[in-house]
Amino acid sequence: MSMGNSNPGDDMPDFSDVSSGSTTTTSSAGSFKEYTIVAGDSLSKIAKRELGDANAWHKIFDANKDIIKDPNKIFPGQKIKIPL
Repeated sequence: MSMGNSNPGDDMPDFSDVSSGSTTTTSSAGSFKEYTIVAGDSLSKIAKRELGDANAWHKIFDANKDIIKDPNKIFPGQKIKIPL
């Protein structure tokens, strides 16, 4: 019978039942908020709502070039980063 936890990853909290929300991530490139695209979204609408300026859509596009290949083609369910 083992008295300790031999796998260090097992003591991590389980967030598998969290349904939605945003998270903030800090990296060497800066801070980001995670956003899930919904039907009717465009990068300019997201920029207006999240950054206060529809013309800041290019900041979102630049932060997500690994996910978004064409700024006019985003899809519901895609998870993107919003730069803070």
